[in-house]
Amino acid sequence: MIAIRGLSKSFGSIRAVDNVSFTVGRGEVLGFLGPNGAGKSTTMKMITGFLTPTSGTAVVCGHDVLEEPVAVKRRLGYLPEGAPAYPDMTPMAFLDFVARIRGFGGKDKAKRIGIAVERVQLGEVLYQPIDTLSKGFKRRVGLAQAMLHDPDVLILDEPTDGLDPNQKHEVRTLIEEMARDKAIIISTHILEEVDAVCTRAVIIARGKLVADGTPTELEARSRWHNAVSVVLRGTNAGAARTAIERVQHVSEIEQIDGEDGLVCLVAFPANGQPIIADISRLARTEDLGIEEVRVERGRLDEVFRSITAGKA
Repeated sequence: MIAIRGLSKSFGSIRAVDNVSFTVGRGEVLGFLGPNGAGKSTTMKMITGFLTPTSGTAVVCGHDVLEEPVAVKRRLGYLPEGAPAYPDMTPMAFLDFVARIRGFGGKDKAKRIGIAVERVQLGEVLYQPIDTLSKGFKRRVGLAQAMLHDPDVLILDEPTDGLDPNQKHEVRTLIEEMARDKAIIISTHILEEVDAVCTRAVIIARGKLVADGTPTELEARSRWHNAVSVVLRGTNAGAARTAIERVQHVSEIEQIDGEDGLVCLVAFPANGQPIIADISRLARTEDLGIEEVRVERGRLDEVFRSITAGKA
């Protein structure tokens, strides 16, 4: 559905995007991650035809953005950074305008506007000037115009920016529903969003693509992947540490002091080897006063920091 081929963009001597390539298939939600200034928004603007690449191209549903820019725009919906809209318009007037320039009229136009308004829950502010709306409602207006024509591809730049936790949950649920028959790219700096809705994640740093995989695959690169946390009374911590050190594949142990006399011992495995079975057996067979044992999946934030800081 989306094929990015050697995409690069320079602004004078600054290389904002440097030879980025990846694909997105139908049914995929791709999390596009990177620190501020990494080139995420610039890449999205090139995919949608708002910026011309210095080199390379993007192909959307078989249409090259350089050769068939209007055909590309027909097949995609775009929520830009900041969700720009005409501030003196109401959401209703703005969506009516967007529907007309998309080529809809009459009952079809009214139906599409109604569906978009309902899906992003804009009803209570439909006739207020956009300039008077909260940041969250402005974001929802932008999302409504992006999905109005039911496109095959959605490019969403920070879709939940400015939304409260309930609104974020609603938008994430909507994205999951729409993803069944679409290809979706979400630019975000909220790592929990990647875990919540994305089937795959790409990390970009200093304009270069530095990682591409499922959230689970990226978490597996974390030092915390398959680490085991053991909660017990502080008086038993020394004996428990000695016992856990004997477990095969345990490379190091860290102690975190808690409340009410409890401590947490975190056993880190060598090369991500599973150690939970051996430590669980230890908890059952030795009188160490262990109250809780849990295994870590890995921490995406640690992987993100490591990769974008150039340490991995």
